[in-house]
Amino acid sequence: MFSLRSQVWRTLNRGCSSGKITGIAGCRLFSDEKPQTFEKTVNNVTLLGRVGVEPQMRGTKEHPVVTFSLATHENYKYDTGDWSQKTDWHRIVVFKPQLRESVMSYLRRGQRAMIMGKINYGEITDQEGKQRVSTSIIADDVIFINQSGK
Repeated sequence: MFSLRSQVWRTLNRGCSSGKITGIAGCRLFSDEKPQTFEKTVNNVTLLGRVGVEPQMRGTKEHPVVTFSLATHENYKYDTGDWSQKTDWHRIVVFKPQLRESVMSYLRRGQRAMIMGKINYGEITDQEGKQRVSTSIIADDVIFINQSGK
């Protein structure tokens, strides 16, 4: 179901941007036409967790990007009284130049960090040339939490 939905979305998005689809509300990608109304929307994400891997510099020299993973978890109790923990892994992407340099210099694997940013859905091409759906958190701010309390 998810892959079908994303395939339909990609098809609509391509048609919308190429001008092949008309009469669909909101289909104004790459248009000079002024929207009829401006709505306030919100895309905020705040995560507090532990860094999974050392931050890595990627991208090109003209468009560098730093990526790392962050683990968050949730504890829950079964009806039997047993406790369990579910861990979610988040892909964090840093584009801002000064923040990118700070993350590369000071953030380490296992360190606690708070990430504030926005969620982004897209596609990436893997090493085998296949398109994959990707979900990332684009960091606007990273707070480094010192484990020793100093």
